[in-house]
Amino acid sequence: MVMGANMGMIKIGARDMAPLFMAGVRSFVAAICLYIWLERKGAVLFPSRAVLIHGVVTGILFAGEFAAIYVSLQYTLASRAYVLLYTAPFFAALGAHLFLKNDRLHPWKVAGLTLAFAGVITLFLNRLGGFSLAVLPGDLLALMAGLFWGSTSVYVKQYLAHEIPPLHALFYQLAFSAPILFFMSYFMEDPMIWQISPASAFALFYQCIIIAFLSYLVWFEFIYRYPVSIIHAFLFFTPVFGVFISGAFLMGESITPNLLIALGLVSLGMVLVNRKAPNRSSAEA
Repeated sequence: MVMGANMGMIKIGARDMAPLFMAGVRSFVAAICLYIWLERKGAVLFPSRAVLIHGVVTGILFAGEFAAIYVSLQYTLASRAYVLLYTAPFFAALGAHLFLKNDRLHPWKVAGLTLAFAGVITLFLNRLGGFSLAVLPGDLLALMAGLFWGSTSVYVKQYLAHEIPPLHALFYQLAFSAPILFFMSYFMEDPMIWQISPASAFALFYQCIIIAFLSYLVWFEFIYRYPVSIIHAFLFFTPVFGVFISGAFLMGESITPNLLIALGLVSLGMVLVNRKAPNRSSAEA
């Protein structure tokens, strides 16, 4: 539910700040908060050179993901970006199947992911608009963000989950992504910031503290504890709750049939995703 409002906050913040610069500020502020926490705990930031290298890689993937998201919203509709971004569970499930043990695809999981994704499409069906070359760059960037998101989760699970606590993994992602995003902003955006309104200040606070610091910490805890493909599947609830919170709750809009159908499809999809894989031996017998 918390992540569901993030796209709206990005849109609000983009009224006063360049998107890459805003993403860099988000990573930088959240990384400072995590650094203070780690220092107070007396934790060693980089226990080995291998961990440092993997941390840099996760920072690059994270920077790529959010650079793609923030820039895509300048070229395409937020609804289209939502749908394409939430291809991430498919990329995560495929990556987990190929590279992680005990996280394999099976018919129930594929059916559940497909059904949940159909729910997301249903949610935005009336707002996707038609295809045009004008929105194609934004669409491709949103799809690329989904690929980066899924890949990051698989990479963290494969190389960092058994080496360091979740707090460290999140710190690496944020600390190493911030300079990359600022570097990209410096060469691609002018001006980076033109004013700060109360609305954009709150949007930036929400992205820095609520999303990048607190919600991502919970997200990393889940990645460490549970199969990546199943955790990513639950992300399909994010746009559904996002529409409910920003539209029906905050803006007083009516709850549409599409919203209810989407919620039903995503919920049913999660039931299927969490079903156990068919027993091969019993099936063969």
